[in-house]
Amino acid sequence: MTRGVGGHGAANIMKHLKKIHFPADKTKILTHAQKGPGPDTRDVIEILNRIPDKNYNSPAEIMREIGKIDHASHG
Repeated sequence: MTRGVGGHGAANIMKHLKKIHFPADKTKILTHAQKGPGPDTRDVIEILNRIPDKNYNSPAEIMREIGKIDHASHG
């Protein structure tokens, strides 16, 4: 995924999840991301709101779900 959902790449989304401790559920992920840097926090939250409500054990699991969203929106 080079650009990501809404043009926001994986690196940008992961900036907002820096130092999050796993496992983490969707609520914890959203709460942590809201504290993220930059003016694009609202966009990142919008993307993360679209992931399934479940426990995640790593950043890779979150990015896989975001990739599914990105793929579905293009396809």
